[in-house]
Amino acid sequence: MNPLLLGEDLPRYDEIKPEHVAEAVEKMISEVERGAARVEADPALPAWASVIEELNTLEDWFTRVWGAVSHLNVVRNEAALREVYQAAQPKVVALGLRLNQSAALYRKLLAIKEGPQWAGLDAGQRRAVDNRLLSARLAGIALEGEKKERFNKIEEELSQLATTFTNNVIDATKEFKLVLKGKAEADGLPPSAREMLAHSYARQNPPAKPDPENGPWLLTLDAPVYLAYMQFARDRALREKLYRAFVSRASSGEKDNTPLMGRILELRAEKAALLGYKNYAEVSLAAKMAGGVAEVNALLEELLKAAQAPARAELAEITALANASGQAGALQHWDVAYWAKRLEEKKFGYTDEELKPYFSLEKVLAGMFSLVNRLFGVTVKAADGEARTWHKDVRFFKVSDASGRQIAAFFLDPYSRPENKRGGAWMDVVAMKRVAPGVDRLPVATLVCNFTPPVGDKPSLMSFGEVTTMFHEFGHGLQHMLTKVAYPDVSGISGVEWDAVELPSQFMENWCYHKQTLLGMARHYKTGETLPEATFEKIKAARSFRAGMMMLRQLNFAMTDLALHSAAKPDIKAVEREVASRTAVIPPLEEDRFLCSFTHVFAGGYAAGYYSYKWAEVLSADAFEAFEEAGLEDAEALAQTGARFRDTVLALGGSVHPAEVFKTFRGRSPSPKALLRHNGLLKV
Repeated sequence: MNPLLLGEDLPRYDEIKPEHVAEAVEKMISEVERGAARVEADPALPAWASVIEELNTLEDWFTRVWGAVSHLNVVRNEAALREVYQAAQPKVVALGLRLNQSAALYRKLLAIKEGPQWAGLDAGQRRAVDNRLLSARLAGIALEGEKKERFNKIEEELSQLATTFTNNVIDATKEFKLVLKGKAEADGLPPSAREMLAHSYARQNPPAKPDPENGPWLLTLDAPVYLAYMQFARDRALREKLYRAFVSRASSGEKDNTPLMGRILELRAEKAALLGYKNYAEVSLAAKMAGGVAEVNALLEELLKAAQAPARAELAEITALANASGQAGALQHWDVAYWAKRLEEKKFGYTDEELKPYFSLEKVLAGMFSLVNRLFGVTVKAADGEARTWHKDVRFFKVSDASGRQIAAFFLDPYSRPENKRGGAWMDVVAMKRVAPGVDRLPVATLVCNFTPPVGDKPSLMSFGEVTTMFHEFGHGLQHMLTKVAYPDVSGISGVEWDAVELPSQFMENWCYHKQTLLGMARHYKTGETLPEATFEKIKAARSFRAGMMMLRQLNFAMTDLALHSAAKPDIKAVEREVASRTAVIPPLEEDRFLCSFTHVFAGGYAAGYYSYKWAEVLSADAFEAFEEAGLEDAEALAQTGARFRDTVLALGGSVHPAEVFKTFRGRSPSPKALLRHNGLLKV
């Protein structure tokens, strides 16, 4: 039996093998095409049940098969799976185009919208129909003949280019390995980093045993390793070598993404022209909350103006410490993280190394689950062994409401596996909530992170940044799992405009600076001692440390992305230089090729949409301000505000436009003032 074809809501991840993919994809495509043909040929008056519900059933098959395969391709990326994935991808793209470009289905959707039954549909159903009509238009439904044929070829090529781009980044990251043998090369690294690097070396060089004190240590470009070395290693020359390797990933040889970037931008511009838009940025924003490129640029400029002077002052302060400590002259890129960390330790009196023992993954999860119980009245309990997983470290949890009824579930894949797992952190969908005749399905999510795995008898100990990452991804999961909308098109995160989808995730990060929440989970993994209150106050004070520089970094990404997709034929290096002249406190190196590893924009869903992080951060900071106004130490007020947040932002999903959702929760339109205040950038 092919495990991909069993029709189960929870995939049998442990049984799925590369040899299952081709057969499953072929059968899924065949089934979906036959079903779509049935819907198209139905002579009855188009109705919700006979069109949308039928399409939802067909899309369930697509998600069960291709969703599981796509997931495994990034968490268990191996040569055989990669090969069959790439072979199947063009067929999957063609299926999507076949459905989106079906004139018969489009006419049926229009008939529903323009017919007598429209008045009887609720807001979620109407949004579902409208979203499908917009998707069809953006998929070229109006194109015919050669234009339609060309559009489809563009979509297929873009899909293949995105996969190749991602694989090149994974391979280039995996390829860099530097063995540190002398103690001087590891000087400055805290014990946890030495341990991580020693175990990394031992894993790749059996039967070697890890020796954190004496080495050897393996240096890679995997995020936890790279960040630890850049922030703590005293060897300036090696920091430079590592930095140059990091910003030049996937920019040379067979893995060079440079030509792919040019081709991707060229194809997106051509696609926009075929659809009747001036540029790809307009295509992207057609399905977003922001009203247009001008509105986005206005926000970015407002944030830029607020951050520029503070960022320059921050760099001057960091440079002054470096100079006073014996490093003369201006700082280079590979110096900033190191000396910024020394300044942070000096100003706030604690180190990441001192914090890590207080943040074991288990304690962080328990604290996070306790918070959502207080705010939203839901209970999260471990259910390991009740679902098939793709790796022994993957956990499974169930979510229940106040009555004890299960309402959702999620997988958690917490640890870094640089040999076959994509870097970063993300939430994805396993199953959408759906209630229909014969169907009553709960939402299921996956939360994927890349934390430091347990080492020996020591549990996974997290940096404070990793704690906020865990809260961030769980915020996405909450919007997916706590939805009350039963239509898959607009349930959970589905149908939520891309620039609003980060609202719940960034909102959850704020609770890492909430006294009761943080001290409730910050317990020393050996002694059980709670993090001292004085240390919590320092963490809170450090929240705005380097806020200007960090703001400029995100604005650099967002403005570069938008500029590249607003021009017909952009000169990539010229755009980078122009944006950097306004956003970089230190000019980028001539050989900087960071865009070659910028998967968010060139291989993910953030093309002409990276601004969404800042857009949604405005929403999330303003939303959290409602809790501040209610009183962060008032349990009853927090629960009441939490219930309102759950019933709007978390429950409504994509069934209502996000601007209306926000107004319903907050009572007004969003303002960037709360974000600037939290970051210490608001001029009073």
